[in-house]
Amino acid sequence: MMKRMLMIIGLQLLQYSLWACPLCERQQPKLFRGITHGAGPESNWDYIIVWVTVAIVLVTLFFSIKWLIKPGERSEHHIKRFILNNENHER
Repeated sequence: MMKRMLMIIGLQLLQYSLWACPLCERQQPKLFRGITHGAGPESNWDYIIVWVTVAIVLVTLFFSIKWLIKPGERSEHHIKRFILNNENHER
């Protein structure tokens, strides 16, 4: 019960720290108002950099999950087979 209470309090504190303060809110464009701190994007290049980064992260996440669930290494000469079947390996 105490663990649950601490988690609820922690999440509420985290929620308040995530919302933008009034000063930061005025500096942000309409799209980001109220959800982020700091200065807003200074040019269109900032948006391009962010979206390219988002795309890279999503592709990396997709392939990480895909290969974690179904690795697909079937070759008998794969390095994992050498390590797993090494008879000279000291335990």
